[in-house]
Amino acid sequence: MPDTIRNRSSLDADLPRGVTDPLLWRAAYDVAVAHRPDEAGRCESLLCDGQVAPCDALTAAHRAMELAGDRHADRADPETWRTEQRRRAA
Repeated sequence: MPDTIRNRSSLDADLPRGVTDPLLWRAAYDVAVAHRPDEAGRCESLLCDGQVAPCDALTAAHRAMELAGDRHADRADPETWRTEQRRRAA
């Protein structure tokens, strides 16, 4: 096993207020980051081979984030959990 630490984007992201399943939200967030559209509107992931965005994976990631409990949370709400709070709650 390699002696490396893999960092995920979700570890640095603020958990939105209202999330009831942080593990699902973080996993979905990482998928969404990996499948962002580029400037041409195509998925950046090699798995999607330039498919027009939103790809199926990005759509599923957004749905999973909603199911994690942030559906009714205000995404612009400044009252989000910070990194330290998330790690204590996990």
